[in-house]
Amino acid sequence: MRSDEEYMHEAIELAKTAYALGETPVGAVVVRRSDGEIVGRGYNRRESLKSPLAHAEIMALDEASRNLGGWRVLGCNLYVTLEPCPMCAGAIINSRIERVVYGAKDPKAGSAESVMRMFDLPYNHRPQSLGGVLENECAGMLRDFFRGVRGKSKK
Repeated sequence: MRSDEEYMHEAIELAKTAYALGETPVGAVVVRRSDGEIVGRGYNRRESLKSPLAHAEIMALDEASRNLGGWRVLGCNLYVTLEPCPMCAGAIINSRIERVVYGAKDPKAGSAESVMRMFDLPYNHRPQSLGGVLENECAGMLRDFFRGVRGKSKK
């Protein structure tokens, strides 16, 4: 099986796809633990799909559940470039992901550790989580994106 950093690079590539489309650059992959296969991929598509649900994690979990044949995404890890928000943390808990690895912290909506620790609450499933993997690269892409958005709005 590949390293956390290698899977995070896969998520970063998806975030770059989102960036190129004018979407907030967040990417995610779901990896089956038994063999290291990526079974779900997603990137942020809220603007293009006009949907508040089109977060990278939701898109990756949806693809993974279809590929695995059920809503339980058992025996899998999720790699995402930005700390999950409350909606995505809830979807992660409900899908039974075993481990979440994320890059940049989200001080405004992060629900793994920044604003709250949803994975530590007494839900029926508690995924493990690890933050800060390739944090500088993930955070830098988000900073560049929002710097560009702010620059356009000033003009």
